[in-house]
Amino acid sequence: MGGPLLDGDPVPSDGSLPRGTRTSSDIDFGVYLHVPFCRVRCGYCDFNTYTATELRGARQDAYADTLLQEVALSRRVLEGVGELRPISTVFFGGGTPTLLPAGDLARMLDGVREAFGIREGAEITVEANPDTVTDEMVAELRAAGVNRMSIGMQSAVPHVLAALERTHDPANVSTAVAAARRGGLDVSVDLIYGAPGESLEDWRSSVEAALALEPDHISAYALIIEDGTKLARQIRRGEVPAPDDDLQADMYELVDERLGAAGYDWYEISNFARGDDHRSRHNLAYWQGTDWWGYGPGAHSHIAGTRFWNVKHPAAYAQRLDAGLSPAHAREQPDAEAARLERVLLQSRIRSGLPLAEIAPEFRANVAGLIADGLIEPAAALREQRVVLTRTGRLLADAVVRALTE
Repeated sequence: MGGPLLDGDPVPSDGSLPRGTRTSSDIDFGVYLHVPFCRVRCGYCDFNTYTATELRGARQDAYADTLLQEVALSRRVLEGVGELRPISTVFFGGGTPTLLPAGDLARMLDGVREAFGIREGAEITVEANPDTVTDEMVAELRAAGVNRMSIGMQSAVPHVLAALERTHDPANVSTAVAAARRGGLDVSVDLIYGAPGESLEDWRSSVEAALALEPDHISAYALIIEDGTKLARQIRRGEVPAPDDDLQADMYELVDERLGAAGYDWYEISNFARGDDHRSRHNLAYWQGTDWWGYGPGAHSHIAGTRFWNVKHPAAYAQRLDAGLSPAHAREQPDAEAARLERVLLQSRIRSGLPLAEIAPEFRANVAGLIADGLIEPAAALREQRVVLTRTGRLLADAVVRALTE
């Protein structure tokens, strides 16, 4: 169920944005649709998700109608701060969106389309558990406008999946990819490395299995131990080993080398695509700081410099909307310095890089040292006036950010 709910400034009951807020038609607008349901909770997961026994009266079969109430509320809010913008990207995340009937996902998408319009060529992604993907479901999603599927592969090695408490059948990954392909969808697969007991050869097997599927996009995330998760408790009690930083670095170097050799370019530290057209435009929008509205329990939004986030439990979320109230729990408006620090953190992670002009003058002198240490690309810094991480720099991205901000 994720960590504790963050506090911030109160949000008016109608969800209205701070006085003086104005949106810009020059800034893209994306939509995130959170589906907070899972069959089981994976031991490493810190996302805001709920199994059937944790719903406390919230109804999974009524969820689409509940979320559409927030869509209607968001249109009223955004009408008051500028011209409504058609949507550039849509992302169904979770949880497991494909635990809902495809018709429910289609109704959510139709509601978003009716409220704002969707740009021609917009990227529309659905995350999927491999066990839930069928030809019929893909066809229904495609007919609704979905054009991309992100499949949670995680690993091809059974004992690694068991360590992560992933319950899908590894054989169903190729079945799901094939179904998505037959339905005309772009395909991404997600991998996780550094699970307890996973060796470098285990990881190599998973990378090679992912490449054999020939997806358009591969995400490869290092396992992070989040406070409050089952895995964190197991490590604290000494039941399983903590991730080995050196081994995880070797795993990153392996995946970067193998994917690069196979024609996949990194465009964010953990994300690789076969050509620019297959990059996740929705995730790039987060790293580039554009506007988005996150619908659903615990979802976060960013509109014209204001961040706000919803109550976390599906029952509380539904109760607020049924009462005609905004589901937002709190909001904040970062000041200029906080916003600049965030831009350094996010833009330094992506291939297009961080403009040197975004770095405070007192820290720009550190760029030369980062070049000397092999952490940033010298040509990009000198010719393009941008910070672009080398492979070693990607492994030490936090150290690079500290050098540019502290």
